[in-house]
Amino acid sequence: MVILLNENYHVCTGCALLCDDIEVVIDGSRIIEVKTACRKGVARMKGCSKPMSPTVDGQEIDINSAIATAADILRNARTPLVFGLGNSTDMAQKKAIELAKRLGAVIDDTSSFCQGPILEAIFNEKIRSTTLEDVRNKADVIVYWGADPSNSHPRHLSKFSYFPRGLERQRGWEEDRTMVTIDIRKSHTAKISGDKFYQIPLQGDAEFIDALIDALSGKVPKVSFDYDTKRILELANILKKARFGIIFVGLGLVYSIGNIDPVVKLMDKLNKISDFYLIPMVGHYNMRGFNQNLFNETGYLNRVRFEKGDSNNVRHGVEFSIVESLNNKTIDAALIIGSDPLSSLPRVVVEHLLNIPVITIDPCETFTSGNIKSKSKLGTNLTIPSALSGVECGGSAIRMDGVEVVFEPIIETDYPTDEEILTRIIEAL
Repeated sequence: MVILLNENYHVCTGCALLCDDIEVVIDGSRIIEVKTACRKGVARMKGCSKPMSPTVDGQEIDINSAIATAADILRNARTPLVFGLGNSTDMAQKKAIELAKRLGAVIDDTSSFCQGPILEAIFNEKIRSTTLEDVRNKADVIVYWGADPSNSHPRHLSKFSYFPRGLERQRGWEEDRTMVTIDIRKSHTAKISGDKFYQIPLQGDAEFIDALIDALSGKVPKVSFDYDTKRILELANILKKARFGIIFVGLGLVYSIGNIDPVVKLMDKLNKISDFYLIPMVGHYNMRGFNQNLFNETGYLNRVRFEKGDSNNVRHGVEFSIVESLNNKTIDAALIIGSDPLSSLPRVVVEHLLNIPVITIDPCETFTSGNIKSKSKLGTNLTIPSALSGVECGGSAIRMDGVEVVFEPIIETDYPTDEEILTRIIEAL
């Protein structure tokens, strides 16, 4: 499915919902008001509070020189890392994969330490998934597990899941839908669930899944922690009666269980007695797009190493994740595109980035770009500003449910797009 935008509306690239009903008020080349979008979307569409500028070792240069220097750094690196791209268009991602092939680089994204295992199971058809439109129109049982969309994806409940009146759910949340939240704390989303909130202890997800499968099988559920087993039986009964059930998986569940086999086992059980689907709560607007594009090219969705001079020789493994590449110091240069690893990973992991040349491509100043500009250790460090996707440039992206969304730019900019920058780097190699 591909969503083509109504010309009266714009797409918000603030998260992987890619809401396509946004109205804006423009004054010249500046967006001064955003309507319909959530707080995250408004912040994204109004642009950077601190735009990026082209620099080398903290000194401003012209963008052409920055791109030429980036090509020099990558050409001279033995094993460079290409990382990020969750906030880039599909075409930019494909260019990054082409660049990684040319360089014999490691290429990875944030999915290697978040939703990657869930997406991999969906791509390999181990878990059934569906579209957000089907959820809105059909879902009568909605489960948020380890997720708090009220904060992470503020329009999720109102646009797609709990509150809308769908084609087959005309009576809406009042009568036609049941929402369940399973989490370690009473989040804002859990409060909306009311008495359908099931609070479990930290790291208790796998054991709770096993108990729930027992309850679904007609057995007495057992857990090692203090929990009212009647509540587990109550939840199993809700899931059994679902005509169209959906589980939205958040990072809380992914981080808790590590291996996603328990989720696969639960989904298999649910689909023997009911009708259930699963969608991961992807954060960055096109993280799933990167995973899909790399999967189509290599059969793997992240943690890939290309052999220089032999692009058909593809290696895959944990050792090629950004975390292990930095821990083991196996990379000697990094190209960071639309990502901020210094703010999302522990300092002990990213310390190696402060000892090697780093190129940051981003519309906005980030914690990563600020640190590499100010550091005085080995290597040349570059920042290259790019156009803001969905605002200053158009393209396509893959929504959290796998649906392709096409969008157009809203305002003009003098900055090149990610795709243009990567194309020029490839040409300069």
